[in-house]
Amino acid sequence: MTSYNAPFEIHVHGQVVVRADVTFEQLQEALKPLWAYAGARSLTDGASSSYDEEPGIQFNAKEHVLQMCWTVSGDEDFRQALDDMCMGLNELAEQGAAIEVTFYDAEFDEEEEAPGTQSRDDFVMLFVGPNPAAIMQVQRDLLVQDVINMMERHFDASELGGVVGEIDKLFTQRFDSLVNSLELGKPPRGPGSGGAAGGHGGNGRRPRHLH
Repeated sequence: MTSYNAPFEIHVHGQVVVRADVTFEQLQEALKPLWAYAGARSLTDGASSSYDEEPGIQFNAKEHVLQMCWTVSGDEDFRQALDDMCMGLNELAEQGAAIEVTFYDAEFDEEEEAPGTQSRDDFVMLFVGPNPAAIMQVQRDLLVQDVINMMERHFDASELGGVVGEIDKLFTQRFDSLVNSLELGKPPRGPGSGGAAGGHGGNGRRPRHLH
C-alpha cells in the first residue's frame, strides 16, 4: 500500500498480554496484516511508526506484552487488515484486551475548511482475547469505567453500585445469548463502537497519543 495521496493517517494503539509460550515468529505472523499493509517484508522492518515520537510495534518477550502505538498511511481497506489481525491475536492472547484505532482525515485542515465542514475522522474500538468471555470482560470493564466517569459528575461513587449491577446484568444476558456466536470475536464497526467515545466529525478531533 503506497502512502502517496493516502486519504487517512491510521493510528493503532493498544496493549495485548500474550501467552508465555508465544514466540516472536508467531506474533510476526499474527501481525502480518499490519506490517504487510505498510509495505514491509517483516515485523522488524514494519514495526516503526510514521512518526518518530511513537514507539511503533514492540514486543516485550520477558513480560509477554505486545505494545502498539503505530501510525500508517492508508485507506478504508485497512479495516480488513484489522479484522485479520484480530483473528490472529485471538489465537495468541492470554487475556482480553482493547485496541483503539483512529482514522485521521489526512486532507482535512480545520483552519482552512469552511465553517460546519466535517472531517472523515473515524474511531474504532477493537477487542481481542482467547475466548468470548475474556473479550466481553474487557468490554464490560471499559463501559463501567466510562459510565462511572460520566456519572461521578453528579453522584458520589458509593451511589453507583446499582448502575454497575445493571451493566453486569446486560453483559450476562449478552454472554448467555452469544457465547456460541462466531460474530463475538469480530471487531465492532463504526465510531464509538464497543462503548468507547467516538471521534467522528470535524469538531473535537481526537488528539494523537503523545509519548
